[in-house]
Amino acid sequence: MKSKLKIILIAEIMLLMVFLLSRCTEKSEKNADAIGPEATLEAGFVANPIAVAEQPIAKLAIGDAAPEFNLPGIDGKFHQLSDYSEADVLVVNFTCNHCPTAQAYEDRFIQTVEDYKDKNVAFVAISSNSPIAILPEELGYTDLSDTYEEMKIRAADKSYNFPYLYDGDKHEFSLAYGPTATPHVFVFDKARKLTYSGRIDASEKPGTGNAEDLRNAIAMTLDGKPLPSEIAQTPAFGCSMKWAWKNEYTIKTNKAWQEKEVTIEKLSPNGLADLLKNNTDELLLVNFWATWCGPCIVEYPEFVTLQRMFGERDFQFVSVSMDTPDNAEKALKFLKGKASALPNYIMDTEDKYEVIKVVGENWDGSLPITLLVEPGGKVAYFVPGTIDALALKKEIVDHPMIGRYF
Repeated sequence: MKSKLKIILIAEIMLLMVFLLSRCTEKSEKNADAIGPEATLEAGFVANPIAVAEQPIAKLAIGDAAPEFNLPGIDGKFHQLSDYSEADVLVVNFTCNHCPTAQAYEDRFIQTVEDYKDKNVAFVAISSNSPIAILPEELGYTDLSDTYEEMKIRAADKSYNFPYLYDGDKHEFSLAYGPTATPHVFVFDKARKLTYSGRIDASEKPGTGNAEDLRNAIAMTLDGKPLPSEIAQTPAFGCSMKWAWKNEYTIKTNKAWQEKEVTIEKLSPNGLADLLKNNTDELLLVNFWATWCGPCIVEYPEFVTLQRMFGERDFQFVSVSMDTPDNAEKALKFLKGKASALPNYIMDTEDKYEVIKVVGENWDGSLPITLLVEPGGKVAYFVPGTIDALALKKEIVDHPMIGRYF
C-alpha cells in the first residue's frame, strides 16, 4: 500500500513539473515574440559608445529614399522611420548638445516645430556624435557633452518639442544619411523622398535668422513643388561630425595632458589677497581644498576638466591647498595624480584663520569652497561645500564673459 502511494505521489510531482515547464516555455515564447523596441526599452537602454573602424559615409541625393532607422530617444522609447508615416513631410535634423552652432539654431528649430504643429509635418532630431571622440577642449561653449544622459538634460533645459534620438554608439543609421556638420537638416516628402538637404538658414548668429531655408523647403514640399536645384542642397555649416573612428586625436591629446608638468607654489596671505583681486581680463575660478578633505579629493578632477573645457576662453582655474606648508610634497603628489597642470598653490602659513579673513566673512572655515571671481575681484558665484559640476559649468558658460556662441 505504501509503495502504491509513493508511486502515485511521484507521478503527481512529475505531472506538476511538466505543467510548470510548459508554462515557462509558453512565457519564454511570448517574451521572444515581444523582442523589439518595446521589449528592449523595458530592460532600459544603456548607451555604449565604442571605437569602430572607419566606414563609408553616404551622401543622399535629391529624390533618394529616407534610410530606415531604429533609435532610442530621450523619451524612453525607440523610434523608427515608420512611426512618422502619417506625416506629409518629415524633417530630420542631425544636431548635438555641445556645438555652438547647433545651440545657436536651437530656438529657431523649436519655433519652426511649433509653427508647423498643425500642418502634418513631423520633426526628429538625431545626435550621432560619439562621446568617446569628444575632448574636454571641444566643450568650451557648452555645459554638456553628447552622451545619451546629457541629451536628456539639454532637451529638458530647452523644452524640446520634438523627439531627440541617440546614434552615438556605432552611428549605424546616421552613416546612411551622411550629415556633414551639426546642424544638418534633411526634408522628405510623403513618399519619403529627399527634397532638401543642408542648413536651417544662412545666418548663424542668434536673432538674425528665422529658419528661412528650412521653412521654404517644408512649404514647397507640402505643396508638392520641387525645389530648384540651386537651393535644394545647401552647405551645412557647423561643427564637424564626431565619428567614433576619429578618436586618435582624442587619445593623443589626453595623453599629452597627462604628461604635462605639474607644480605647486607657496602663497602668502597677502599673495592670496592679490590673487582674489583678479587684476586680469579673465574669469577666475578658485578652489580651496586639502589632501585630508574627502569631498575635496573626490570632486577635484572636475576642476581639471573645467580648465580643459574653458581654458582657451577668458577663464582660468587656480587651486589653493590648505594643507600645512610642510605637506607641500604630499599635496603635489596628489595634484600630479590628477594631472593638475595649471596654477597650483599651497598657503604659506599655518594660521588658517588668517586665510579665512582674506577670503571673507562668507567662508565659515569648512572645506571645500569654490569662488568664481570676475576681473576686479567681484565674486560672481560662491559655493560652500562640494560643487554641483553641472550647475558650475552652466554658471561659467552662461556668464557674459564666456557665452555659448562665437
